[in-house]
Amino acid sequence: MSTDNSIGTPEQLRDPNYTPALGKAIPLGIQHVLAMFVSNVTPAIIIASVAGFGFGAPNADIPALIYLIQMAMMFAGVATLIQTIGIGPVGAKLPIVQGTSFAFLPVMIPAMIGAGTAGLAGLMTGVVIGGLFHAVLGLFVGKIRFALPPLVTGLIVLMIGLSLIKVGILYAAGGAGDFNMSKPTWGSLNNWFQAGVVIFVTLGLKFFARGLLSVSAVLIGLIVGYIVAYIMGDVNLAGIGRAGWFALPSPFKFGFEINWAIIIGMCLMAFISAIETVGDVSGITKGGAGREATDEEVVGATYADGLGSALAGIFGSLPNTSFSQNVGLIAMTGVMSRHVVTIGAIFLIVCGLIPKIGAVINTVPIQVLGGGVIVMFGMVAAAGASMLSDVKWNSRNMVIFAVALSVGLGLQQVPDAMGFLGSTSKILMTSGLLPAAFIAILLNLVLPESLGGDKVEEAKH
Repeated sequence: MSTDNSIGTPEQLRDPNYTPALGKAIPLGIQHVLAMFVSNVTPAIIIASVAGFGFGAPNADIPALIYLIQMAMMFAGVATLIQTIGIGPVGAKLPIVQGTSFAFLPVMIPAMIGAGTAGLAGLMTGVVIGGLFHAVLGLFVGKIRFALPPLVTGLIVLMIGLSLIKVGILYAAGGAGDFNMSKPTWGSLNNWFQAGVVIFVTLGLKFFARGLLSVSAVLIGLIVGYIVAYIMGDVNLAGIGRAGWFALPSPFKFGFEINWAIIIGMCLMAFISAIETVGDVSGITKGGAGREATDEEVVGATYADGLGSALAGIFGSLPNTSFSQNVGLIAMTGVMSRHVVTIGAIFLIVCGLIPKIGAVINTVPIQVLGGGVIVMFGMVAAAGASMLSDVKWNSRNMVIFAVALSVGLGLQQVPDAMGFLGSTSKILMTSGLLPAAFIAILLNLVLPESLGGDKVEEAKH
């Protein structure tokens, strides 16, 4: 951990209410934004692509995609401000960075396949209702933690990563959807070369650089890949000139529509997101201040998570949650100041008000984004595997893991296997994530702590 006395004394660095000099605080705040920037806008790009109005689609709606990217930036900033500044009991008043969550993608993707921009009304309504439900969990989050040990949470995070890895490969090859896969360039060496450049640069910086270069490795990798793609003639800059310099968010821009599959999925995933936030809050207080998080901080963070998501949905953005990579950044810099993160939040809000920034992001070729996505989604799966390392692998836990993983991953790979279900239930079941989570939680609660085989092994020892 850094103990840079030019920023503050060790006591000041551990204090969330301490504000370093602006000359130090601004770069530290921007560093937090660089660490999460790519991960924050990627879900919006994926949803647009899956729905059929993004990257190169025949029915592309570039203004809608740019708006989604704008709102991803803006409401990550707004939700972060709610966490760092707080509104009464809402907000942990800690340096928590919020951003668009990957965790909800396995629920959103099946519901949005081929839906076009018309599907966004049901999606955003689900985000709002799910966010409000998430906020209510703040009242109970401490009481439900017993049902989510590392066996369950590790499996869920692993499933999130595994369900998304296919997206990374499709993007690196040239994009998802029939409209991309039918192109003669799909799967070409050029596409994989550009994706490979991103991966190579990202890994090089992550392991051989230090400080800001290491923290923003994925972003820099994408920039280098973008330059290579431009040289190879795969970057189209035409849309940037048509984008405006300033635009305000519009409430219910995409309308309001009840889609029960999305609403139920969002509410169920809120449990997972809430537990993830509890872990992030604990990680921040341990890594930055050397103490456990208070109940007030945990509850406030959960309230802010939910209300931030609900507010994002109203203005056309996807669910928000705390960003784990920024937890590690605080442990690395040793700066616990919430006001540093507030500066980063303001920067995100400003970016969200400028459509040209969204238009520039929209010009990133899908195969270049694919290189970054492969790294990001692989890291999600690796994080789940890391959490599972804390599990005692007796026969009981192995059976729980095996059954939940087999059913969840199997239903995801063979979605037609449950053709007898109605459309809403089928979307929820074939997400893979929800049935895996349900089976793991249920078996963990009802199975005895030791199965017959475990007792035999224990007797031997």
